[in-house]
Amino acid sequence: MSKNDPISQFESWFEEAKKSEPSLPEAMCLATVAADGQPSSRMVLLKSFDTEGFVFYTNMESRKGLEIKNNPKAALLFHWKSLQRQVRIVGVLSEVSAEEADSYFATRQRGSQIGAWASKQSRTMDGSLDLEKAVAKYAAKFGTKPIERPPFWTGLRVYPTEMEFWSERTFRLHLREFYSRDGEFWHKELLYP
Repeated sequence: MSKNDPISQFESWFEEAKKSEPSLPEAMCLATVAADGQPSSRMVLLKSFDTEGFVFYTNMESRKGLEIKNNPKAALLFHWKSLQRQVRIVGVLSEVSAEEADSYFATRQRGSQIGAWASKQSRTMDGSLDLEKAVAKYAAKFGTKPIERPPFWTGLRVYPTEMEFWSERTFRLHLREFYSRDGEFWHKELLYP
């Protein structure tokens, strides 16, 4: 691993987290910003990553989807308590290709595919019966046929411009390795805890 390659460092840490984290090592906090400047955050699941970025999937008509359309910047945070580590990522968002989204959608369980159609994510409903009716409607509509990806549901890639690797140390003298992107190159600095 190059000392100035945060993607390789992330891959190494992620592999360790998959072995030691008891539940969902791929869970990450996603922070976005509304048009009025109000930030919001929620947990989402990392589905893939490479040198081009970190990919998750969502309903683009949800609160996060609308915030992303308005301001295509985001921050991600992984916290692996078992390893006493965190990774913070700041970057710019873009949609994955339709082919990539279709390919991933096809791997989802059928119930999750129907749920993507049925849920008006982030919008108000009168009661849980509304969701149950919508699930039944789409289950009947698709029957046993393959379920196509909804046009409002896709993947988003966070192209990282900054990455920080935080390791817990005694007396709160934590190690903070900060990488900033300059074109195709990364610059590494150490930060005070």
